[in-house]
Amino acid sequence: MTLKSLAPGEEIGLENHADTDQFLRVESGKGIVVMGDSEDALDFREEVKAHFAIFIPAGKWHNMANTGEEPMKIYSIYSPVQHPFVTIHETYEDGMEADSHHID
Repeated sequence: MTLKSLAPGEEIGLENHADTDQFLRVESGKGIVVMGDSEDALDFREEVKAHFAIFIPAGKWHNMANTGEEPMKIYSIYSPVQHPFVTIHETYEDGMEADSHHID
């Protein structure tokens, strides 16, 4: 499980996990989720807010962005595990660098 806080206007970044399902839960804030079969075909688009849950099947391209004026707090559960136990990324850039090594 990972915990994330997206500042207003910030996004997770377009990614794809070939062999990993992902569950997202919005704890606070609001945003938009996009998903699709390729980077150029993100045909799923949904506005989300606190208490929304999103399931991302393995192999789907996806991104989430904070469209609100407050931080968006979310958590992710990966199956199988995506990040080693007790992984902490102090900055967005650190997280993106680490995630670039995890894209399946």
